[in-house]
Amino acid sequence: MKKINYYDNKNVISRRLHYFRKLRGLSQEQLVARLQVMNVNMDQQSISKIEHNARIVTDYELACLCRALGVRVEEMLADFYGAYPE
Repeated sequence: MKKINYYDNKNVISRRLHYFRKLRGLSQEQLVARLQVMNVNMDQQSISKIEHNARIVTDYELACLCRALGVRVEEMLADFYGAYPE
């Protein structure tokens, strides 16, 4: 199986996801409940793995995480954009 990494990272949103989830006062379980309403099949362990940079994030998961947290995709990707400006 091919490893999917970006500079030894599984994703580029781990820190921002944790930040926005805490900012909104949500537990990982509460975030999962919001995602399940959008038909995203994810559990608490998946959120934990994303926040610990141990799991990739698909495009639809990114979009739904942003929607569930009330942030724009650009905000979630701010660390990436900051490290690699245009």
